[in-house]
Amino acid sequence: MNFTKDSRTVMTLDAGGTNFVFGAIRGCEEIVEPIHLPSAAHNLELSLANLINGFHAVRSRLKEAPVAISFAFPGPADYPNGIIWNIGNLPAYKGGVAVGPMLEAEFGIPVFINNDGDLYAYGEAIEGYLPWVNAQLEKAGSPKRYRNLVGLTLGTGFGGGIVRNGELFLGDNSAAAEVWLLSQRYHQERNIEESISIRAVRRVYGELTGTPADKLPHPKDIYEIGIGEKEGDQAAALEAFRRMGQALGDALCNVLTVVDGIAVIGGGVAGAKSLFVPAMMEEVHGQFVGATGVQFPRLAQKAFYLEDEAQMADFLQGEVKQIQVPHTNERVTYDSMPRVGIGFSRIGTSKAISIGAYAFALHALDRMAVGGRK
Repeated sequence: MNFTKDSRTVMTLDAGGTNFVFGAIRGCEEIVEPIHLPSAAHNLELSLANLINGFHAVRSRLKEAPVAISFAFPGPADYPNGIIWNIGNLPAYKGGVAVGPMLEAEFGIPVFINNDGDLYAYGEAIEGYLPWVNAQLEKAGSPKRYRNLVGLTLGTGFGGGIVRNGELFLGDNSAAAEVWLLSQRYHQERNIEESISIRAVRRVYGELTGTPADKLPHPKDIYEIGIGEKEGDQAAALEAFRRMGQALGDALCNVLTVVDGIAVIGGGVAGAKSLFVPAMMEEVHGQFVGATGVQFPRLAQKAFYLEDEAQMADFLQGEVKQIQVPHTNERVTYDSMPRVGIGFSRIGTSKAISIGAYAFALHALDRMAVGGRK
């Protein structure tokens, strides 16, 4: 699917615990200046009023009528039915609020709500990392193409989404790819988000330095300490990101075992990749030990870090072979190397989420036009 030349307009929202940022997209590009309103996290009536007023403000700036509203909203939620019962950074929605039906009644157009991790993955699959990888394979003359992708976001929490054969995989309860609840090898009593998040990096730095919680530096500062650009305990900073990388590699192995596709990483903490990627890839390339003592790789496929030039070259080359078709004079060409690629967003997390929201709405509308259901 390519929506870059689509003339339809979709109104969008970036919903956070502090602010709602409203916009509109046409042809996968923003076409209005963002409009900011408080999310009023503890006041439901004010929060809902700001949702409605924000979209009206966007609508007043558009020359053509929008065909849909599509946005990410923090869960938990029944996303297909537009019902939010967030109890995290938007506690006013506790108990369930029919946000989607409310907006449909107000604006008279379809409303689509999803998790930000899902929309991030969808945007990367539609206009981001997945088509970029396939374009590199085509340029290299490889017959290999990828149709499946997992997107992972590193920030306040650890989020994710899965795209399978061009379709966003949501699950039967809108709860697919809840990667933050993965278990982990090194702290089995904790879910993996406790090792892959802003608070994880800060906590480890605090534990290693004895810094009180209220005086802990932010991850950007810890990163700058780690690379020697800011004063602090450099060894502790490096160890904090190493441990996060180790946990992320563990998560990647678990997810890629199921998804078997391309993995793309985004989010604010991804900017510190130089400090955590070595441990991440060491874990990805790690071994299990069977009951008899035999070692074997954690992944059935070979894993390549596509930001590394040499690994990218090997990934693109693969192992292309020609074999004889039995009982004929024909020969067939195939790539005999099962492999997955891991890399970082090339379009940015925010843009990927916006494109994901836009593409999801248009794809759903197209299905509805031929007799499908929202």
